Amino acid sequence: MRSLPCALAIGGLDPGGGAGILADARAISRAGAFACAVAAVLTTQSTSGLREAVAVDARRVIAQAACVMKHQRVRAIKVGALGSVANARAVADLLAIHRDVPVVCDPVMLPTRGRARLLDERAVGLMRTRLLPRSTVVIANAPEAEVLTRRRVTRLSEARDAARAIVGMGARAALVKGGHLGGRDAVDVLAMGDEVLELRAIRLRLPALHGGGCVLSSLVAGRLAVDERDLADGTIVDAARWAKRIHHAALARAVAVGGDMRVLDP
Repeated sequence: MRSLPCALAIGGLDPGGGAGILADARAISRAGAFACAVAAVLTTQSTSGLREAVAVDARRVIAQAACVMKHQRVRAIKVGALGSVANARAVADLLAIHRDVPVVCDPVMLPTRGRARLLDERAVGLMRTRLLPRSTVVIANAPEAEVLTRRRVTRLSEARDAARAIVGMGARAALVKGGHLGGRDAVDVLAMGDEVLELRAIRLRLPALHGGGCVLSSLVAGRLAVDERDLADGTIVDAARWAKRIHHAALARAVAVGGDMRVLDP
């Protein structure tokens, strides 16, 4: 009988499927793991943008996650949009209980397009103090890294400093993405301990995209779930390099499914 490890994504439900836990599921499956998902935020959105976001009650979020964690072989957890302060606190408590499971944190705060928030501003401090220290890898774009670190991230040197700062907050590793930075190459910066690595790829000229951050974070989570080695810095680097390569290929062939933005199908 075939057996698969599971990766559990906790995040928002995008009815259009381009972002959130449906995009997470595609990426986790691409990595070879079995995708499980908890809806923490219900949204009204499509590839034309986000119209509304409503946080699910924290008790329901934890009930969903606890049921899966109890009965299935969850080998990695990906945390995305949480919506409320209560959800951020509850998920931090959940991660404290399951401290042996690798955690990939995607600190989603605002959508690619739309005004509704995916994380209450009041929950940002809680993310810094409770979620980041529980994270194996934090994967943030430049604007998210700016919010987390309270410092500018507009160039590669600043991205390196921000990644180090996030590790200083307690994360085991931090990947600051280079999509918002300039330059011929798109350079993601991965910090672990005192080491900082650069993951480079040719910068692509892309149309408006939806859900790219969800896909990259979940590729990493799925890869960590299927890797049977003990969690080590090398394991994290391998997962990040693999995810970067798959993500870059998916960007180059982004899919049009209607609406203004394209989506990724890794």
